Amino acid sequence: MPIPGSGLAKGLAVTLRTMTKKTVTAQYPDVQPELPPRSRGVIGLFEENCTVCMLCARECPDWCIYIDSHKETVPAAVEGGRERSRNVLDRFAIDFSLCMYCGICIEVCPFDALFWSPEFEYAETDIHELTHERDKLRDWMWTVPAPPALDPGAEEPKEFAAARKSADKLAAAQAAEAAQAAEAAQAAQAEEGAGPTRPGQDPGPVQNPGPEGGQA
Repeated sequence: MPIPGSGLAKGLAVTLRTMTKKTVTAQYPDVQPELPPRSRGVIGLFEENCTVCMLCARECPDWCIYIDSHKETVPAAVEGGRERSRNVLDRFAIDFSLCMYCGICIEVCPFDALFWSPEFEYAETDIHELTHERDKLRDWMWTVPAPPALDPGAEEPKEFAAARKSADKLAAAQAAEAAQAAEAAQAAQAEEGAGPTRPGQDPGPVQNPGPEGGQA
């Protein structure tokens, strides 16, 4: 059988232990809190990676992602090739008054266009202001922390290799164009330096080969 008054004694003991501890006051907003690396604050949009696949909008449980787009025709890359069509993003908005921060949209994005930012100070007096358009979502991208470093023995992500290959190819093409422009400039300078022969000007002695290949 419990001893009468044991619950009261336990409560008083907790109160006494708490009274002896030093009180720590978070000096927010003068001092920002130290958030964990994977804090879920706001969602940033890296617009260049978005292909308007609509996966994030379809998988969102709250239907708080709004996307508008249109199609454009891309000319053929080579002569005789076929024209292609691509989706162009017109609007990408997230209503954070409905968002429950589940992170499904970030997980299902196949092209890494959405990222978590630890920023949480975006309260508004008007609920309509909590719908962030793509310009504001892009601004949040600059607050996204860098990903953690890979293990020393880990393989390089294929996205890095593909990006580096594209950058090297572009740099080689630009170098070739610069070399061609330099050669054309040198040829033009050489032609200007030689200049045409003016009328009445002696072009100098002319050596004609003889019958046997000698000089006449």
